[in-house]
Amino acid sequence: MNGERLERYAELAVRVGANVQPGQEVFVFPLVEHVELGRALVRQAYRAGASYVHTIYRDDHVRHALIGLGPDAALTYSPEWEKQLMKAMEGNAQIGTMGRPEPQLLADLDGERIGRAIQIEIAEIVQQQHRDNSVNWCGVGAPNEGWARQVFGEPDVERLWDKVAFCMRLDEPDPVAAWREQMARLDTRAATLTALWPDALRYRGPGTDLTVGILSTARWGSARFRTSSGIDYVANLPTEEIFTTPDPRRAEGTIRSSMPLSLGGQIIRGLALTFEDGRIVQVDAEEGADLVRSQLATIENADRLGEVALVTKESRVGQSGTLFFDTLFDENAACHIAYGMGLAYAFEGEPDPAINVCNIHIDFMVGAPELEVDAVLADGTEVPLIRNEEWQLSE
Repeated sequence: MNGERLERYAELAVRVGANVQPGQEVFVFPLVEHVELGRALVRQAYRAGASYVHTIYRDDHVRHALIGLGPDAALTYSPEWEKQLMKAMEGNAQIGTMGRPEPQLLADLDGERIGRAIQIEIAEIVQQQHRDNSVNWCGVGAPNEGWARQVFGEPDVERLWDKVAFCMRLDEPDPVAAWREQMARLDTRAATLTALWPDALRYRGPGTDLTVGILSTARWGSARFRTSSGIDYVANLPTEEIFTTPDPRRAEGTIRSSMPLSLGGQIIRGLALTFEDGRIVQVDAEEGADLVRSQLATIENADRLGEVALVTKESRVGQSGTLFFDTLFDENAACHIAYGMGLAYAFEGEPDPAINVCNIHIDFMVGAPELEVDAVLADGTEVPLIRNEEWQLSE
């Protein structure tokens, strides 16, 4: 592995992503297979002035055993020590790694049990932290053999690193400056759309005709956020989207995914959701429908929308021509929608009381050259936003 590239990558996650501040404690959550990146993140966090770095490794095989062999009560159990750990992150920084070493590890398990396997109380703590903006956090991908095999059909980790480095702008002379420029571009685009104050978005394309209402006080934004204590951070790297949170009561029609979705250790293919009065009333998929149906049936308000996001062909992820089978990357290749938790970041001050409250947030990709997206204004006027994956508004 290229040690210099690894350190530059970790530095970007620490200084641009989580934007670790001197004196902060940092919580790093790598998968056990991501140990090299995990160690680099720890080194860079200390170089950024962290007072202490906690490293908590995760293991998908442990999750497989829980879902496959554990009692029903264990699927949603939140131990007291873990709740206290999560609460200790308030006012501090958090970095997690993505890129499943075995993307279909859970494929042999019951999709209904996978869908129910959510630590409810932990999820509620995290959701409250997001509402309070009390943690500066970031997620980054960690190239590994299993992920590379899923993407390329062979365990070519170096090839995957090249793709990830391109998406992360590590080829730029100054990646930190390049990301500041990127975030400024996205913030400008978001401000332009906010100024239009659309009442709804309409999506049209093959298998898709969906209208989604937008909450009247919701603003469009990028993944650059600010904590309640004034720390700017970029929650996802890479990021190419602008987004807002919709009115969960207003969604009518059907929308079809344009890419496979890696969800809960399974791959969901050909997902199509049909909405009536804001709720998902029908789930169809070529593969993995049971997992999605289980989530919608067992998790309160999972059957309503929490995000709409727009991505155009300027996206580095899209230009890479790569299906990553990882939502962190794939959602930044194309327009996407999420069912579940609404985004408190979309509001100045307190969120609209109508925002969807839910313990999950699942993004799935819907963008494609054939997809047309329009803003529907309060008087019914439709304004083109995206055609052939190109932005239509003047900025």
